[in-house]
Amino acid sequence: MKVRLQEQPFQVLAMLLERPGETVTREELRNRLWTAETFVDFDHGVNKAVNRIRDALGDSATSPRFVETVARRGYRFIADVAVAEEAPIAGSEIATGDLVPLEDQSVAPGPAPPSAGHVRPWYPWTITGVALALASIVVVAWALQSRAARPAPIRSLAVLPLENLSGDASQEYFADGMTDELIATLGQISALRVISRTSVMPYKRARKPLPQIARELNVDAIVEGTVLRSGGQVRITAQLIDAQDDKHLWSETYGGDLRDTLTLQNRVARAIAEQIRINVSPLEQATLKHDKSVDPQAYEAYLKGRFFWNKRTGDDLQKAAAYFRQAIERDASYAQAYSGLADTYSLLGDWQYGVLAPREALPKAKAAATRALQLDSTLGEAHTSLAFCLEGFDWDLKSADREFRRGIELNPGYATAHHWYAWHLSLLGRNTDAIAEMKRAQQLDPLSLIINADLAELLLIAHLTDESIQQSRKTIEMDVNFPLAHNQLGVAYLQSHRNVEAISELQKAVQLSAGNPTCTANLARVFAVSGRRNEAVQLLSDLKTRSSASSSNASEIAVVYAALGDNDQAMTWLGKSYDERFNPGVLLRPGFDPLRADSRFHDLERRVGLSR
Repeated sequence: MKVRLQEQPFQVLAMLLERPGETVTREELRNRLWTAETFVDFDHGVNKAVNRIRDALGDSATSPRFVETVARRGYRFIADVAVAEEAPIAGSEIATGDLVPLEDQSVAPGPAPPSAGHVRPWYPWTITGVALALASIVVVAWALQSRAARPAPIRSLAVLPLENLSGDASQEYFADGMTDELIATLGQISALRVISRTSVMPYKRARKPLPQIARELNVDAIVEGTVLRSGGQVRITAQLIDAQDDKHLWSETYGGDLRDTLTLQNRVARAIAEQIRINVSPLEQATLKHDKSVDPQAYEAYLKGRFFWNKRTGDDLQKAAAYFRQAIERDASYAQAYSGLADTYSLLGDWQYGVLAPREALPKAKAAATRALQLDSTLGEAHTSLAFCLEGFDWDLKSADREFRRGIELNPGYATAHHWYAWHLSLLGRNTDAIAEMKRAQQLDPLSLIINADLAELLLIAHLTDESIQQSRKTIEMDVNFPLAHNQLGVAYLQSHRNVEAISELQKAVQLSAGNPTCTANLARVFAVSGRRNEAVQLLSDLKTRSSASSSNASEIAVVYAALGDNDQAMTWLGKSYDERFNPGVLLRPGFDPLRADSRFHDLERRVGLSR
């Protein structure tokens, strides 16, 4: 029996056969087969050689019968090996058709390979022994194949931050951007749960074992790799690892022009989907196969925009908007840049940041999202941003529902879409569905502090106070300095009439948030119901003094008046908030429960589309 192998894979196989059952490290392979005088992309070369060995032997990386990958170490030959002691095979039987120089190894020209029939004696034993051993191995494999266990299916994975190989710290945004884009591309596969960026970024440069990371993120597999940008060229190396037993399943390197980066990312995502044999719909297949090119300077500005957008501070959001506008100026047809700009304006006008008044920010967000969809109607993120504007500013809940659903259909792995859609469902009074949707967002982004805090708030809105308290405590365990977790816990204690504990938590929230108006208003509420009216009134006065063009604090002032029992003033200030185009989700807060029997409150709900 003859096994067709090229020269370099054959040498790798010979090394493995010298030590059956033992790990041959990648360093040993490098030292023996890739000499110091030879210029080579070693990682690419050895991965290619092992893949060709597996192809020749009909082997599988996911369920190996011959060559097993020992993650981050090397390889091991696991089949039984028996060297037959029979007549040697003539050299002519190992001909050029069976043993030829390895192609596509990125090796600089060196000495010409030996002519057919004159194979170099690399090892103490002969090629004849290796060939006969292979014949014996193939026979043994039939028994092994019947006993091989089926690998567990991979239905979830995390893409760890790609390592920046440029040596230039200023290029970190590029490596982070590549990570984001790969997550986003894989997240479009509905049958696959892909962990969101927020939850994987804490593992950047972490030295934890991969199985531990997988357990913490609750995933079946890990994707890790590197990215190297040099001038107008980019190279991405990715590998897929089974998290259960730290087993290497697949790796490959892709390179090309910077303008073809999106195409390279699609190729990586497509290869991963093929390796894990996930069910990919025809629409998803078409998306992964779609080759896209982008102006390099526009793409660089876009990545910088996303880099600052993910920092989620007022100043960084303004920087993000500037970079997205720069990308659009460079390429007016760049749909993703418009989508990024829409996301940025949505947050700039949100109560958590208060950088711009909703009247200024959300129309700009809507215009950017609309333009993005005119250029590319398949952008799930743009549908989600448009839905946010339709709901939070236009108060058009029916259209928002349609856009949310379309966004999730196009990109089911986008945690923000599930996060915002959960609030939409809560507005519709579908609290059970809202909690389930927020938990879906939590599954996709388990370390997101805001998603975990908002889950606690939805539980409280649904009057599941004990569950809300438990959820807030979990969020605080994730980050003891996250103010909104203390805010939610304080409000839950307030609803449970545990006023002393509520005051303690809300004072922490105010301190950690540097006086966030919502946290301040909730502290005033608990003072009001605890007989500390003067302190409540003082905080109310502070809120009025701190009113600005971007935020009048009208909703927060209204909720304090409700706690003080002054329903007329509460409704007056809610009217001002209405005039400013407030987010109708404000009305769901438990602080407005004293007003729910008031006909004026019912009329306000009707005017913002909340009539149920």
